[in-house]
Amino acid sequence: MAIFGALKTYTMKKIAVFTSGGDAPGMNACIRAVVRTGIYKGLEVYGINRGYEGMIEGDIKRLYSHSVSNIVQRGGTMLKSARSEEFRTPEGRKKAYENLRSLGIEGLVAIGGDGTFTGAKLFFEEFGIPTVGCPGTIDNDIYGTDYTIGFDTAVNTALEAIDKIRDTAAAHDRIFFIEVMGRDAGFIAVESGIGGGAEFVMVPETQTDLKSVVKSLKNLRKTKTSSIIVVAEGDDLGNAEEIMQKVKTAIKDPEKEFKVTTLGHIQRGGKPTARDRVLASRCGMAAVEGLLSGKTNCMAGVMNQQVVYTSFGDCIGKPKPLIEDHLKLIDILSI
Repeated sequence: MAIFGALKTYTMKKIAVFTSGGDAPGMNACIRAVVRTGIYKGLEVYGINRGYEGMIEGDIKRLYSHSVSNIVQRGGTMLKSARSEEFRTPEGRKKAYENLRSLGIEGLVAIGGDGTFTGAKLFFEEFGIPTVGCPGTIDNDIYGTDYTIGFDTAVNTALEAIDKIRDTAAAHDRIFFIEVMGRDAGFIAVESGIGGGAEFVMVPETQTDLKSVVKSLKNLRKTKTSSIIVVAEGDDLGNAEEIMQKVKTAIKDPEKEFKVTTLGHIQRGGKPTARDRVLASRCGMAAVEGLLSGKTNCMAGVMNQQVVYTSFGDCIGKPKPLIEDHLKLIDILSI
């Protein structure tokens, strides 16, 4: 893994923090850590509302220690989030830079995922404002950190739903297809599937063999009257509804009931778990310390319990594979 080292030591007085892209539980804990670490280090800290859009519009305010009181337990983001088409243009990025310069802001902490880091990388290359990112996305698909902020909470939200659905599945001898978020990554599906005792887990990273699924479901009917199938929304066979219809057609059993539950954005909300709060706090502190030590154009993550800094280029460009042992577990435990 490429680690983006220090360029030089910066003497900063003012930094700003913002959240961008999809919200994730734990973002508030990260904001809190950035603000209080910055103040502890003698900095003025500003919050940019609505991500890059707010940067362009000058929606920026100074934050104090009390500004981030009583937010560590809240989901969402106190700074809001928004998509910004204007920031994709050179004119939009220039406006953003001029607003930061007018306030004397010398460094940025960007909390988000690959889209956020792509924008931050381009912004640094054009205007040179040092930026360190924090991995905020429930999908856990960012290279350079074992886990992303919000992932653990999303898994536990999905797991709670799976547990409840299993009760009704068993009561009525039904096969349930439960769709979780994961357009390009199956981390939520895999971990909630293992924890929820799913018979099958379908993810974008592997090719789903429909014939094998149908054969296995028929065999399982000899020992199990109900089944749970967890589907990541980006599976190659389609979404949960499409896959259910294909399986139902192939099994051809008019007496067997098939149901679909799509969990959707419930996975993005709620109080963050302790694990997400601690991870977010560590990344927030590390981002400020990274800026002050001269690191830029990189993300602060945690790998093997240690803080590491990884270039935005690697975070964006390198794939993060699923854990092989997790995939093996699904096969072994489903029999």
